[in-house]
Amino acid sequence: QMQLVESGGGLVQPGGSLRLSCAASGGAFGGYAMGWFRQAPGKEREYLSAISWASTSTYYSDSVKGRFTISRDNAKNTLYLQMNSLKPEDSAIYYCAALLRFGGTFYEVAGDSWGQGTQVTVSS
Repeated sequence: QMQLVESGGGLVQPGGSLRLSCAASGGAFGGYAMGWFRQAPGKEREYLSAISWASTSTYYSDSVKGRFTISRDNAKNTLYLQMNSLKPEDSAIYYCAALLRFGGTFYEVAGDSWGQGTQVTVSS
């Protein structure tokens, strides 16, 4: 079972940027697609973005398209999410997960491979 550890969250002003990382261990990171999700208090978990194992295919939800960029470094077993032009509504706990597959708004998480999350707060 792959272990995932998110980092890079914090407090940022509206319009600012953050880069989240998701470090993977204990599994074949390069063999999985990976995804980013977030959950705000009182809301359901939201699927934000995904990337194929070879970085040849990506997906972005409408809420982050044009502002966030997903990437991965298979040599470092690390997934990234560059977040620009942040808004207060982006405040949430951000999670990464390994995916068996994705396409459009469809995704399938691999087992129970969730990290513990990293808090992002966008506020002036």
